[in-house]
Amino acid sequence: MTRFFHAPDGLRLAYDDRGSGHPILCLAGLTRNMADFEPVRETFADKARIIRLDYRGRGLSEWDQDYLGYNVINEGRDAIALLDHLEIDRVTILGTSRGGLIALTWAVGHADRLHGVILNDIGPAIDAQGLSQIMSYLGFRPQYRDYEDAADRLPQDMAPRFCNVSREQWRAFAQRVWKEAPDGLDLRYDPALRRSVLEQSASGTLPDLWPLFEALKPFPTGLIRGANSDLLSQAAVSEMLHCKPDMIYAEVPDRGHVPFLDEPEAVSVIETYLDRAT
Repeated sequence: MTRFFHAPDGLRLAYDDRGSGHPILCLAGLTRNMADFEPVRETFADKARIIRLDYRGRGLSEWDQDYLGYNVINEGRDAIALLDHLEIDRVTILGTSRGGLIALTWAVGHADRLHGVILNDIGPAIDAQGLSQIMSYLGFRPQYRDYEDAADRLPQDMAPRFCNVSREQWRAFAQRVWKEAPDGLDLRYDPALRRSVLEQSASGTLPDLWPLFEALKPFPTGLIRGANSDLLSQAAVSEMLHCKPDMIYAEVPDRGHVPFLDEPEAVSVIETYLDRAT
């Protein structure tokens, strides 16, 4: 059941907390929401405490009246506030894309709240091609009439990055990412997120994230990569493994950015991590 708490600035944010055992805080990608982690909840709720958060402006959480409030630092603080609300000292972050970036900032700024990290198709080196792909849809409604239409068209629209995905899986994907409206599918996030990203990236340069990744050396770490990812290159993964040889790693075939986390390879990384953590 979805619950709510208040961020430090008063915004009402949604979360879900199920299962028992080692706490895993699931943080989604830039435009996504807690529904992305339904496969994780279904698979691991009997082995771990699965906590899922909707960032401000996403899913069922309130929108920020100041669109510049949509940033990694604020969203990281919101996640800390959720831990305080739940009276949890430390968690493992399962971070997809932006969620993984938040995890990297914790390794430096909130190391005392971190048990470890599982990164889903994200690292300290981000390919420009993947960023360009994200910007091509960020803030724009999809051109699908309803979930059935999306399920029919997504196999072609998402190829060749995503292959061997059933129609049922694509329909479930569409339900997690978009909501149905009278005039077609609509966003499950504040479209002003696009303005925030554009203005925050106006300098044209990305910060050096390698020192943040190096700060993960003392922490248990897992990495999942889509074999067809255009955001996290194989070269970047090789460098990450060189920096942290004990990192649990698997590549998911037929997946781009990002794997759905129901694939055997993704499940194996999470299982192996939990075996070591508990």
